[in-house]
Amino acid sequence: MRFTEIAHDVWVGRYEWFDVNVTLVRGGSGLLVVDTHASAVAAREVVEDVRALGAGSVVAVVNTHEHFDHTFGNGAFKTAYGEIPVHAHEVAAERTVPAGERIKALYDDPDNRDDPHRDEVQATEIVAADTTFSSAVALDLGGRLVELVHPGRGHTGGDLVVRVPDADVLLAGDLVEESQVRQGVPGFGGDCYPMEWPLTLDIVLGLLTPASVVVPGHGAPVDRDFVETQRNEIGIVAETIRDLATRGVPVADALAAAEWPFPREELADAVRRGYEHLPRSQKRLPLV
Repeated sequence: MRFTEIAHDVWVGRYEWFDVNVTLVRGGSGLLVVDTHASAVAAREVVEDVRALGAGSVVAVVNTHEHFDHTFGNGAFKTAYGEIPVHAHEVAAERTVPAGERIKALYDDPDNRDDPHRDEVQATEIVAADTTFSSAVALDLGGRLVELVHPGRGHTGGDLVVRVPDADVLLAGDLVEESQVRQGVPGFGGDCYPMEWPLTLDIVLGLLTPASVVVPGHGAPVDRDFVETQRNEIGIVAETIRDLATRGVPVADALAAAEWPFPREELADAVRRGYEHLPRSQKRLPLV
C-alpha cells in the first residue's frame, strides 16, 4: 500500500520521483488531496493508489504552491473525480501556468532531452487552481475542518500550509525540506524569498505544538524541533546576506565571502534574490 496513515484519517504517499509527498485527509464528505505530483502520468498512478486505499472519493485538491511537481497532476484528478475544486493561494494560482511553461521550456533544453520524464511533462496540460484565498480559509470536509493558511513568502510567493487541527498535523509544502535526495537543503530557487522565509516559518511554528506531525513537501514527516532548526538555518542565510550587503561585499563575491549552513552550490539564487530584496538603506556600495 502506497499510503501510510500518520494520524487518524490522514495518509501520506511518498513517491520516488522528486521524493514528493501527496497527502490525503478524510472527512465525512470524502478525501482532500494535498499536491498532485509532477505530470498527468504520475498523477494517474496516484489516483490508482488512492482507489486502492479504499478510503473514499476525492472531493477537493489543494496545491501548496505553484511548482510543477505539486500541480501538474491537477488535470488528472479532475478527469478522475469530476469538476472538483482545486484550492491554492491566489499568488500560486496566478503563477501556476507561467511557472509550468518555464519548466516545459527547461525540459526542451538539449541537456534535458534524455530525461526519462520529459515526454510526460511536456504532454501534461497545466491546470491552475480555480478556488483561491489571500490569507486563511477553512474547508469543511464534513465534520472535519481543515485550515489553509498563507504564513508569508518563503520557498515561493504563494506558499500555504494545511493544518488539520483535530489530528495535530500540518502539511508544510516546500517551506520545510527533509528529503535526503537534496540532503535536506531547502529549495532556494529562482523565485524564493530568503529574507522573508525565516519570519514565515515563525508563523508556521506558532501553529505547531510539541506533539505536531509536520509533513514536508519532500521527504519523511518531521516534528516541531526539526522545523525550528531549519528555520534557524534559513535565518542564518538571511542574516549572512544582510551582513555581506551591509559591508559592501558585491553579490558576485558573496558566496565565497562567508560560511553558510548549506552547501554553497545550493545558495546562488538565495544570495542573488536576497540582495535584490534588501532595501537600499541596507546596502553599501563597494569601496574602491
